Amino acid sequence: MARRPVIAGNWKMYKLLGEAVETALALKPLVANANHCEIVIAPVYTALKTVADRLEGSNIKVAAQNCSTETKFSARTGEISADMIKDVGCAHVIIGHSERRQFFGETDESVNQKTKAALHSGLTAIVCVGETLDERESGNAEQIVKSQLVNGTDGLTVSDMERIIIAYEPVWAIGTGKTATPEQAQEMHGFIRQIIAEAHSEETAKNIRILYGGSVKPENINDLMNESDIDGALVGGASLEAESFAKIVNYR
Repeated sequence: MARRPVIAGNWKMYKLLGEAVETALALKPLVANANHCEIVIAPVYTALKTVADRLEGSNIKVAAQNCSTETKFSARTGEISADMIKDVGCAHVIIGHSERRQFFGETDESVNQKTKAALHSGLTAIVCVGETLDERESGNAEQIVKSQLVNGTDGLTVSDMERIIIAYEPVWAIGTGKTATPEQAQEMHGFIRQIIAEAHSEETAKNIRILYGGSVKPENINDLMNESDIDGALVGGASLEAESFAKIVNYR
């Protein structure tokens, strides 16, 4: 069975509620005929329910940008559980984004816990991996990505892995304007598929979707999507405007 591409937009800490709704509603007609891929947008927490409600019945799914490791209601001030995210209409959650690792001290262990929490709540987990520039230049890129992958998916069952999407985001290409060449991205995506085959199974590796993230734009999406192991994109800045994100969604 062919892997269905996913184009996901991570809005990070941008857009007040009105702006988020305006962008979502502007996007809706621009991608209404995009049946070739899944479309996901990830607004800030405060906009999730309103945006999900306004997009109900459309072909755009809503994701949160993070979730708690906790699966039960508990005394964790400021935390938001996967159940709460599902409750307001989300289908997906982004886990382990490099900015979460860099600024909030997230680890492979916490990524693993959050992934399990997301799956427990019935969400699809978009699990992020990727190396820094120093790690790539020192020749450790594959070692870092392998560690993040193996530890981040440790203990997951075959059915768990069917509800996971991997996003490869080279940290040096996020928000910098630099993009891994299609060949560089394909090389790492192929490596990721190989690691998943070793850690889980060949069948899991064949079916799992792996997205590329890192300065994805309308100008480079076609070249990226022509690579055999790239199954979509996790888009940052270019997803903030409905028109540019729609061009990426409608890459064909």
